[in-house]
Amino acid sequence: MKTYQHLSLEEREKLYWWIGQKKSLRWCAKQLKRSHTTLSREFHHNAQYGQEYLPCLADRIASRRGERQRHHAPLKNPKIFLYVRERLRKGWSPEIIAGRLPIDLPGCSIDDETIYRYVYGKHQHKDALWKRLPLGRVHRRMKLGRRVARTPKIPEAVSIDLRPEDVKTRMVPGHWETDNMEGVRSDSSVISVTVDRTTRYTMLSKLFHRGAMEKTQRLVERLERFPPMLCQSITTDNGAENSQHKRITGTLGIPVYFCHPYHSWEKGTVENTIGRLRRYLPKGNSVDGVKRKDVFRIEQQLNSTPRKCLGFLTPYEKMNQLLRGALPVRM
Repeated sequence: MKTYQHLSLEEREKLYWWIGQKKSLRWCAKQLKRSHTTLSREFHHNAQYGQEYLPCLADRIASRRGERQRHHAPLKNPKIFLYVRERLRKGWSPEIIAGRLPIDLPGCSIDDETIYRYVYGKHQHKDALWKRLPLGRVHRRMKLGRRVARTPKIPEAVSIDLRPEDVKTRMVPGHWETDNMEGVRSDSSVISVTVDRTTRYTMLSKLFHRGAMEKTQRLVERLERFPPMLCQSITTDNGAENSQHKRITGTLGIPVYFCHPYHSWEKGTVENTIGRLRRYLPKGNSVDGVKRKDVFRIEQQLNSTPRKCLGFLTPYEKMNQLLRGALPVRM
């Protein structure tokens, strides 16, 4: 069975000429090998405001109508459309949505680039869905690097160069990264962020003071609850809050490795996690008024969100697999 096709500009011009020669619609349809009802709809839909039928004007009207129809159904499948919109509003990235969708809706799929094109489409700015993306940028941007210097700060710091090579593979759980996230510089409090490189399991703690004593105390309290196989090392930066690294090593019996100064990418896991935390506590907003129960709620949310690097499992699910012994652990 033949599928319907819109009239081309050439067909519209022929139709216009024949109608001027007093030919009937049925005769015109026979010449164009079309149905006479198709030509009747053409006059009804594309003759503007009942005026004389003009082929060029009719072609523009039909093109605009097609563009509007495609705009109103950007993701086509209503089930996928609603799924994508709901997850975008939850703050999920397009990549996570595209990866998780086949799990939640078996038989359905979508590409993350399709979601990006939908979010950044010229007709979508009124919905401002770009505000729900991890970085919340109006326009998509390319990643750029920068040159930095190396200047050691922490006495007796163990360089990241001495960290075992197998830590880089992320195959061994129990290697953590930690850093502090501030709100504004005038704040007296910060949020301590600690994340496991393998499972992406995240621990958040509100620190009422920026000093090393409270940072060290909270870090030890959180990590000593884990079995030894899940607590093997810590990687951090050269901030003054990490100056009591010897106390951490003495209490937990694990080494603390320090990144090169201004090389934040060497602890990229915690930097990425802080970026996710910024969705809940945007940069430039004070954290002094944030309650500990709110920090705990955000921690639960982060650990309950599927991650592409985990096969679209959540950090909670991945950590539970390790704790139950479902996955082999290399020592």
